Amino acid sequence: MALRAIPKPRVLVVEDQADILELILVNLRHAGYDPVPAADGPSACAQLNAILPDVILLDWMLPGAQSGLDLARRWRADPRSREIPILMLTAKGEENDKVLGLESGADDYITKPFSNRELLARIHAVLRRRAPEQLGDSVSVGALSLHAGQFRVSFAGKELKLGPTEFRLLHYLMKYPERVMSRAHLLDKVWGDHVFIEERTVDVHIKRLRAALGKAGGMIETVRSEGYRLTAKAAR
Repeated sequence: MALRAIPKPRVLVVEDQADILELILVNLRHAGYDPVPAADGPSACAQLNAILPDVILLDWMLPGAQSGLDLARRWRADPRSREIPILMLTAKGEENDKVLGLESGADDYITKPFSNRELLARIHAVLRRRAPEQLGDSVSVGALSLHAGQFRVSFAGKELKLGPTEFRLLHYLMKYPERVMSRAHLLDKVWGDHVFIEERTVDVHIKRLRAALGKAGGMIETVRSEGYRLTAKAAR
């Protein structure tokens, strides 16, 4: 019996600068990925409708009416694409710009110019986070339950919708309830110690996680000057 080839991770690359796009495509192919190019919002949406990528590289500044932020918000609101990791590519390096990109739905932020090594490391990290660490692993804290293998979260019997990074962050917090976790520790355990991102990223994703959890968001406490803690007490 012939063995089936393992499919290459598919990467949707949305970039309007032809030279940068071609460089990214070449590097991704050499690294074993299957890149799919798009130069603007409409072509990116058409590609996403035709295929479902494993990860999206999304330029902030795009020609036409739709910016990268607009696309990120649109895809996060769509049940079909909400769980796809999004890496925002941009020349905007100010902290407020990074926070805005993350709050729009991006899972990570890469400032131009970036090295091929950094780009591949970040793609590898978001793909690793997307895959459940332990199939069948389930954990409950109070009325909050998480099933890693099924990528499902519920509170008081009601199912909740989380993005891949928020899911992994919640999973880790729930495995160690009542324990205070520093931002640096969460970056190491949830994002990986080889990923070059700032501690403020944790705050942005905690905010998104609380919003997605609704009433259960109150179970995540901010411990001043220390970090965060998930408690078993009832949400207020």
